[in-house]
Amino acid sequence: MSALPDDTLRKILVQIQQTAVQSQRALNISRQQSASKDRERRILQLTIDEIQSIEGDVNLYKGVGKMFMMVPRKTMEQEFKTQEKELTDDINNLNKKAKYLEKQFNDAQSQLRDIETGDDEEEFKLPDMTSLVIMLVMNFLLQSAPAFIGIIFIIVSTANKYAEYLGGNATFSGIVIGIPTGFAGLSLIPLTRYDKGMYKLPLHVSCCFAILGHVAYAVAFRANFLYLILIGRCLTGVSFTMFMYCKRYCTDPRIVGIRRRTTLAGWQVVCQGLGLSLGPFLGGFLYKVGFSNSIFNGYTSPGWIMAGIYAGFWVLVTTYFEDIPQPPPMMELSLPIAKGLETEPCPNYSSAPATCPPSPIDESFRAQLSLITRSQWGVIVCMCWFSMVYFFILGSWEANLPVFGAATANLRWSPFDAGNFIALGAIICFPFLLANILAARRIQDRKLLIFGTTLGLAGLITFLLILYTDTVNYDSLFACWCTVALGFNIATAITLSLLSKQLPPQWNGRTSIMIQCSNYIGRVTGAIWGGSGVSVGMMNFVGLEIAMVGIGTILFMTLWKKLKTKNG
Repeated sequence: MSALPDDTLRKILVQIQQTAVQSQRALNISRQQSASKDRERRILQLTIDEIQSIEGDVNLYKGVGKMFMMVPRKTMEQEFKTQEKELTDDINNLNKKAKYLEKQFNDAQSQLRDIETGDDEEEFKLPDMTSLVIMLVMNFLLQSAPAFIGIIFIIVSTANKYAEYLGGNATFSGIVIGIPTGFAGLSLIPLTRYDKGMYKLPLHVSCCFAILGHVAYAVAFRANFLYLILIGRCLTGVSFTMFMYCKRYCTDPRIVGIRRRTTLAGWQVVCQGLGLSLGPFLGGFLYKVGFSNSIFNGYTSPGWIMAGIYAGFWVLVTTYFEDIPQPPPMMELSLPIAKGLETEPCPNYSSAPATCPPSPIDESFRAQLSLITRSQWGVIVCMCWFSMVYFFILGSWEANLPVFGAATANLRWSPFDAGNFIALGAIICFPFLLANILAARRIQDRKLLIFGTTLGLAGLITFLLILYTDTVNYDSLFACWCTVALGFNIATAITLSLLSKQLPPQWNGRTSIMIQCSNYIGRVTGAIWGGSGVSVGMMNFVGLEIAMVGIGTILFMTLWKKLKTKNG
């Protein structure tokens, strides 16, 4: 299609889009008529039931204009049954018509997707390699996409002891670990208004607040002020807005082809695995520094080191990062088109070229909403739920393992032991995360999602059994941790990439925010739940997580056919 003249291509686009809009309108009308007739049929059925419940030969009257005419009971019952049958036939015909119109609409979507995609190069395109590496490194530092990496895991293994030293408790340490994501969610609101769809401004904001936050976290020891830890983590939370931007960058249809989005998400998980293995080990190792120095010691060293790393990284961002080039306006696509189409939305074509506007028509947000089908809304809800659940479980385990290990009689972990335990599990998972990148090119997203979820669920059920039988030891806990971490980390890579393939390109920013807000909610509540796990009971701790996965599984199986997308 790319060899066609611009005028011809524009006419084809307008004609197909007009078909899609008309089909969608007719489909909505058919559904409304069907609902109206179904309501009339129910009224008739209730009337028939009332008549049949009357005993004896009674007089029945039928309204005719402004008068009532007596009608034999059998005649009235027959008339009502005839009307009921006619309404049933009408409803069946409308349902058949709705199915035809829905198929017609889907066909128009598919045709638009094929036209807009052009050739295969669009499906396999990648962003500038230097900028991509910078975003992946940022993903490593922030622990973005789909589990928190460097700055949280380097703090996880010592946060509990640090909080206790300054007068806090295990629940407070869970809040310290999880609260940054809450502030990240609040910070996204103003930041997304000023980013103009670009990435350099969020990178600068993230680096700045990360440095301030880590410095405050480190100074809390010298000041002997417990809540300065919380203030530092809140400042760090503003930097966590890059969680969303890292995800959006790797699924942005302007620079990433549809067959490369899950692959890049897989690389994000690999960075996550690196942080998962290095962070806890370094956190526990730095705890060995001791506490003779009130400025740089076992508690404060992670904050000072991360502040220095961010300062150096900020220089690299300023020097080497290249933002997305803004496409020139396509004048031939803004010519007058058929009357009535100016404000109509375009259908779903998730592989639109990144070098041209996603639609030849300037659409309003309300118009775009009207073309999101029920099945697509179902997919959005399903992916947001899974995103929240995955982060809830991973965040709760990260916060709970140091507390549970210290409280268990046959473990009695120090922060160094807890850091090594988490890091060793990540090292075991790392080769499998690399294999996931290759699998993403050959296996459908929905199959990878259900594989990761099933694997993580198996780890949760196993942990519940060893808690029930009171057979918790290092080996059994380690096997459960590896299974949970590997399964849910694999699954977290899929949620946004699958949504980006299901919805129009102009929805990428909105879906990124929806997925990231789900991640934030899961991360904050999970960290608090993990810190409180021992006090509420470990059986209850794991039972809630299993129930949440069960709800997501029901959603997933209901929408199985709707979750099919292109590989890669």
